[in-house]
Amino acid sequence: MNKGVNDGAEPPQPVLRILRDLFLHPVDMVVRRWNWKSAYLSSIIRALIFFCANLAAGPRAAVAALLTELTFRGVASGFYGAITEAFRYAEPEWAAALVAMILLPIAGHSAEFLVHFLRGTVKLKAGMIASVSFTAVSTAFNLYAMRQGALITGEGQQSLGNDMKRMPRLIIGFLAWAPVGIWRVLSRRIAAISRQPLFTHPVSETDSE
Repeated sequence: MNKGVNDGAEPPQPVLRILRDLFLHPVDMVVRRWNWKSAYLSSIIRALIFFCANLAAGPRAAVAALLTELTFRGVASGFYGAITEAFRYAEPEWAAALVAMILLPIAGHSAEFLVHFLRGTVKLKAGMIASVSFTAVSTAFNLYAMRQGALITGEGQQSLGNDMKRMPRLIIGFLAWAPVGIWRVLSRRIAAISRQPLFTHPVSETDSE
């Protein structure tokens, strides 16, 4: 996968090091790097998800769920976006994607469930299922896009308008990312196996003398 417009700006970093930095320096890594693009886009999309999920309970319940999610995600998604952006240069890529797709749902949806539960969202189960499903895809896509220099708010950022113009190409690239990644892993495995001898000649006593 290409590193995008900021290729070479930062050296690749091990996933464990980034996890350590997030744990030891949360203010610098998350709070100060609050990603407004993630907050803006995620809050709108997820608010619409909860609105649609609660329409069956009536317009009032749908609007209440929309406003609750809009308020919560308008703040929280900026922090989650900062965490995703922290893994932008993480290697190996598959490990970075896996950690991000586990870490963010645990943190994000636990708080999301609590907020809607306390607010009394009627169709909470339906909303949570849709939101979790969206997270599974959006987290992987956001990480991919950030590796290409889009949707970031740190060094090398572009305007949100420019990011949106790149979306069609980013989506196509993201859809091809998984098959290409799997093929690369398999190719490396096959190459490693092909370099190994099929048979090893046992060393006899006469050969060793």
